[in-house]
Amino acid sequence: MTYTPPRRSNVTPYAPQAGSQTRSSRPAPPGATPGGTLPSSPSPRAATPDPLAYARRFIRDVPDFPKPGILFKDITPLLANPRALHVVLDSLAERFIGDHVDAVVGIEARGFIFGGALAARLNASFVPARKPGKLPAQTDRVSYKTEYSTAELEMHKASLREEARVVIVDDLLATGGTARAAADLVHGQGGTVVAYAFVVELSFLNGRERLLPVRIESVLSY
Repeated sequence: MTYTPPRRSNVTPYAPQAGSQTRSSRPAPPGATPGGTLPSSPSPRAATPDPLAYARRFIRDVPDFPKPGILFKDITPLLANPRALHVVLDSLAERFIGDHVDAVVGIEARGFIFGGALAARLNASFVPARKPGKLPAQTDRVSYKTEYSTAELEMHKASLREEARVVIVDDLLATGGTARAAADLVHGQGGTVVAYAFVVELSFLNGRERLLPVRIESVLSY
């Protein structure tokens, strides 16, 4: 058997001359200039608005609730927006990264929403502080004054170990009475309140004065 080499084509491959233009079957990316290059991207800081300003947009004012003359700060629109909720939770968690937190005490009811999520992010236990009659086992109880009336708060006995480092979480800091009552429950079980954390602070009510000198963190202030 003899080997016959393949026949060569006499067609010369096309090679564009210098300075000539070629067309591509692939369309140019959106926003490309006629020369095919993309415009320079803006810096991430310039392109991204302030995340806390974004979250603030979802706090709704409700007049005359729960009493006439009260302007209520409603967080339910924020809870309904995944991005705004993540912004708030990230802001809270970032403030305690590197701190040793054993437990997060969430105050009924909206403090459960943020307190439970914060505890999970900090790898800490979550302890609910509830209104009387809601917890099934033996409880410790304290009485306190709110901006509207008097109230009571309970926590299961032995929820905290001795000298546990605790962050108390609620959605709102107004006069500080409820948060202070939660701190009394923590102290009664031998724990230490290392910080208070709130989503909204009504600074004109001077609630933080009641909680000092303990560290106070609030995401949005009015």
